[in-house]
Amino acid sequence: MYKVFVNDKPIILTSEISEDKLYKTYPLKYVDLPKVVRDLKRGNNKGVYLYHKNKDKLLQKFLKKFPNVIAGGGKVINDKGKVLFIYRNNKWDLPKGRVENKESIGEGAIREVEEETGVKGLTITKPLEITYHIFKRNGRYKIKITHWFEMKTSYDGKLTPETKEGITKVKWLGKKKQTKALENSYANIRELM
Repeated sequence: MYKVFVNDKPIILTSEISEDKLYKTYPLKYVDLPKVVRDLKRGNNKGVYLYHKNKDKLLQKFLKKFPNVIAGGGKVINDKGKVLFIYRNNKWDLPKGRVENKESIGEGAIREVEEETGVKGLTITKPLEITYHIFKRNGRYKIKITHWFEMKTSYDGKLTPETKEGITKVKWLGKKKQTKALENSYANIRELM
């Protein structure tokens, strides 16, 4: 099972037909995915199931429905145990961005965190989950596939939000403030944390 988010509403990819009456179920092979996405955005559905009998091909077949954007991001932890958050589009988020052609996903994740926050001296300590969400750019829906990494740093210098990317704040947050920030964040970030 996989979750793909449209804003905070899930598209759940499954190989088992659900008895859940809260969400509609559509066969992946025949679904009008743009319509499903529009309905989710308009609030017509709280979420949907997309069904395909072969769980090994489920994600692969879904990812063919829209162009894919590969991104890397970081859950960055400093020496005080605080996590690095960015504030963009009136939501708290973790730094992430598109991986460029000639770099590995890990290299892209480190570069994006540095660019969006000004933090240096990042080291990847372990890979985390991969998240999926659908967004619209230039009139076309796309699936962003974000590879997340836990990162460490001893950096204690100035935090610099990348304003041209719409980031207005960068902050190190302790556990209590993380909980509060996650109330105004995205579902995939809440799941990651």
